[in-house]
Amino acid sequence: MVASDLVLIAGAGGVGRMVLDRLRAQDVPVRAMVRRDDDRAAEMRALGAEVVVGDLTRPETVAAALEGVGRMYFAMPVSPDHLLAATVVATVAREHGALSGLVGLSQMTVSQMTATSTAESHQQRLHWLAEQVLNWSGLPVVHLRPTSFLDNPLFTTLAARSIRASGTIELPFGTGRTSPVAAEDVARAAATVLRDPAPHIGHVYELTGPRAVDMNEMAEEFSRALGRPVSYIDVPLDRWRAEVLAKAGLPPHTEQHIATMARLHRENRYDRTSGDLERVTGAPAQTIEAFVTARRDFYLG
Repeated sequence: MVASDLVLIAGAGGVGRMVLDRLRAQDVPVRAMVRRDDDRAAEMRALGAEVVVGDLTRPETVAAALEGVGRMYFAMPVSPDHLLAATVVATVAREHGALSGLVGLSQMTVSQMTATSTAESHQQRLHWLAEQVLNWSGLPVVHLRPTSFLDNPLFTTLAARSIRASGTIELPFGTGRTSPVAAEDVARAAATVLRDPAPHIGHVYELTGPRAVDMNEMAEEFSRALGRPVSYIDVPLDRWRAEVLAKAGLPPHTEQHIATMARLHRENRYDRTSGDLERVTGAPAQTIEAFVTARRDFYLG
């Protein structure tokens, strides 16, 4: 195994796991950093990935995971430790000194933020600060900024529940437009960059779906995909937060982030599209209709 070809997936859940699957399918050597050696770790080993147990907030485990690594994918679930982890990764990787590319998974909201903006969530602020730290490190960084994910529970679990019950999607987005992107499309972009990072170093890629839609248009795409009428019901934000979000049992940091995402949707902050995904990968993002069609049984129950 050539050391410079070894990719460390630090954040091997969600998009990271999809990145791992894509790289292993092309025989790219991969090391996955996980918090627990469990059944999911065993599945990754079965694909030919090396698995190490570590914690992105602990420098000694990050240093051990980086041994022999030439490229790295950095991501975390929504967490108040995001900036700490990014800082640890930046400092340890800089000392490591052997990376030819570091792909960081950020958020597209960062594109609209400034050093002093306050309308965003605590998580979005951490992403903004983490990007600054990675840039200051001098590492060969590539930032991926996806907009909201089609795989988000807002568009999957919650939508499926109300579609089954009443043929509706009930969210507090008002007339705001959105262009959600599938996690597998984001993983496709990350894997493309990790296979050959040199042309992408220093770039920021904004990853969206193919077009921005309001929620009535989104309901129409659901209707076509599911073969049954689906309509949108706009729910007051405060009521939705009290009756739906507060009952989900989420950590306060995560709840505040999702509530802010809902408010920013309502304020039309997610009305943006970009061709970066197709420019990076050579293929367009999948549509909402295609995403839902592939998961028809999930939505209909």
